[in-house]
Amino acid sequence: MRYFLLIGLCIGSTSFSATAQQDIQKKLQRQLILAEDGSTVEFPAGTFQLSSTLSLEGKKKVILKGAGMDKTILSFKGQTEGAEGLRVSNAEQIIIRDLTVQDTKGDAIKTMQVSGISFLNVKTEWTGPPSKDNGAYGLYPVQCKQVLIDSCVAIGASDAGIYVGQSRDIIVRNCLARHNVAGIEIENSLHAAVYHNEATENTGGVLVFDLPDLVEKKGGHVKVYENNIHHNNLPNFAPKGNIVAQVPEGTGVMILATNNVELYNNKIHYNNSVGTAVISYYMTEKPIKDSLYTPYPAAISIHNNDYLREAVKFQGKGRMGLLFRFKLRFGKKVPHILYDGILNEQWVDSNGQYKPAYRICISGNNNESFANMDAANKFRNVSRNVAPYHCNGPQTEAGKLSYQALVK
Repeated sequence: MRYFLLIGLCIGSTSFSATAQQDIQKKLQRQLILAEDGSTVEFPAGTFQLSSTLSLEGKKKVILKGAGMDKTILSFKGQTEGAEGLRVSNAEQIIIRDLTVQDTKGDAIKTMQVSGISFLNVKTEWTGPPSKDNGAYGLYPVQCKQVLIDSCVAIGASDAGIYVGQSRDIIVRNCLARHNVAGIEIENSLHAAVYHNEATENTGGVLVFDLPDLVEKKGGHVKVYENNIHHNNLPNFAPKGNIVAQVPEGTGVMILATNNVELYNNKIHYNNSVGTAVISYYMTEKPIKDSLYTPYPAAISIHNNDYLREAVKFQGKGRMGLLFRFKLRFGKKVPHILYDGILNEQWVDSNGQYKPAYRICISGNNNESFANMDAANKFRNVSRNVAPYHCNGPQTEAGKLSYQALVK
């Protein structure tokens, strides 16, 4: 294995001249272009001031390795060119590890169409206060296969700190997501395991979504377990028009229009609006033009979680806030688990209930409280009776794959 050592590029001073910064930019990009398959590109300790995207394309089995999180810092503050900090595309078996990417204009690290991508001990952050002008995503693999995100930190994204979209075979574990709109988001992705993470001080802790108008139409088979999802009460700072701009502050977990999701053994504490919401895409009040899209959640199992919340009113603003204030009127006793109750009539049996393959199952949660909001009938018959949802839900196929080949 060949090693590319970026000797002499260590700076650690913000007083570096513009000429020197341009020189560093060129040297780093040159190393990525010249990296041979099977090689390691090492970034030494220091803070590197960069002005445009660094890109790696069409490589196999390349490792991008820093000296450690918070020791090797790629700072893009004042970035003038490119949409991302670091971009990897059309590649195989890539590992990014032991470094920090800061203050990018757009997404921090985007990987696209990569088969085998690992993020290990990587931090992405925007160092200022939460702002709509921060980049959308921190760690952002999209249309990838075999994704491992392990022991990473994501701070300050105006959409999602850790976002896996339109991908398959995914593990997100041992990570911290803080001060993002969405802490961890799995979107239109298949076979994901999200475990042993902490999501705190975001607007929403963990989101599992299927959205329309995307190349990969249908996600699902997602396990979310043994996470600490707490105090996600940050006011929403997403730019207007983004789907996450509709996530109410104080959301622990939101499952939207996807299927075969198992949520279990999590601590879901002190999220002041709702611990867990299961909703259809209709709750977004956005039109659906995608004929191949299914807007209903199905085959959801929520069991053995531990719920706690302060005795406070729903914290979300806008139309959702008005809904809770004037229609639902839960006051300070907002249920931990909310279901919109909008059914796909093609999936119901003669009793008007979902057939077993599509059921929403809720059981065994500590401090379990529930409401079906009856959104299909203008919230006329809100029910707190959880008994119809006591059943054994699906056991997903997530987390079966071995990722040892990606960890070095």
